[in-house]
Amino acid sequence: MASPRLETYCCPNRDAATQLVMDFQPEVFCGVCIGSASVSLLLTVLQLLPKKGQSLRKMPKASSSSTILLLISICDMLGSLGMIFRSSVWLGFPGFIANISVVNGTDVWPSAFCVGSAMWIQLLYSACFWWLFCYAVDSYLVVRRSAGLSTIVLYHMMTWGLAVMLCVEGIALLYYPSLSRCEDGLEHAVPHYITTYAPLLLVLVVNPILFRRTVSAVASLLKGRQGIYTENERRLGTEIQIRFFKIMLVFIICWSSNIINESLLFYLEMQPDINEMPLKNIRSAALITWIIMGVLNPMQGFLFTLAFYGWTGWRVDLKWRKREIPWESMSSSTAGENVYPSPVNYQSNIHDSKKISTTDSQQTDEAISMLSEGNTSSDERLTRSSPIYQGW
Repeated sequence: MASPRLETYCCPNRDAATQLVMDFQPEVFCGVCIGSASVSLLLTVLQLLPKKGQSLRKMPKASSSSTILLLISICDMLGSLGMIFRSSVWLGFPGFIANISVVNGTDVWPSAFCVGSAMWIQLLYSACFWWLFCYAVDSYLVVRRSAGLSTIVLYHMMTWGLAVMLCVEGIALLYYPSLSRCEDGLEHAVPHYITTYAPLLLVLVVNPILFRRTVSAVASLLKGRQGIYTENERRLGTEIQIRFFKIMLVFIICWSSNIINESLLFYLEMQPDINEMPLKNIRSAALITWIIMGVLNPMQGFLFTLAFYGWTGWRVDLKWRKREIPWESMSSSTAGENVYPSPVNYQSNIHDSKKISTTDSQQTDEAISMLSEGNTSSDERLTRSSPIYQGW
């Protein structure tokens, strides 16, 4: 699971609340993390592999939104690998991990492993949060026709730059003046927790607003395409709205336990003695949410693929297929239809106006198909309702 408590535990003089959760059934907790991360990793890979009998998506060009969705899945898979590796070492070498608690120990490898594995997990999930934010921004810009593949470079710079900067800054303040002599008290750890949860809270607060505005813009775009709002277009707008709802639902399910757990642990840290009897229920709730985090955090990768693409099936096709260029057939048919020139000028003008209208409709269809990518029924309805399909 991804929690700033993993980095806090690397300090020998860690706080009592961190010691409480890290000492609670560590074998069971690591086993839960390994099991959940392994299942999520395998199912995510299965979801992303091509399937037998699956038709190739006929997109005129790759979209930035599809690239972002793939990068989100990659970050989740790499984060799951980090969890599996870290938990396996904790289970397989308990003596090696025990050296982390030694205040004046000479062996630096246990502390280096503790910091490195925790930073790996934290960095990748932080990058995942930033990519989710970029996906919401890109969806809105695509509908407004202000985004494209060129913007993916800016998204890379923002995502990885902010993720690395916040992670390094939080770690530097947490381990000041050195890893073996971390400062006591809650104040020095607060910046680390802020830099960790800032992108998570950003997604929780800003993404629903951007998704709502995108859905409204999609409705206006569909109405303006032909001047009417048909049942197919209304259904397509609803499916896009449901897709955004699924994304936020998965995010809330997987990470709400982290916010609850961190709030409980901060409350315990502010108490003179966390082992007092009146605090028993709070300690129990913190430990329960700690285990829940170990289950839900790694499952985000698989659940996101369900929200993005739906269940893609079990029949994996590993054979190489030559991808058909979607505009080849259109080019050949157009060449066959336009053999004879138009005898009068006004027919050419009508053809030009229809061409402009068709180009605008194609841009609209392309923007909508980027948002509904992965939904075959939506793509089919979009094709049937386009002017090209209707014989313009």
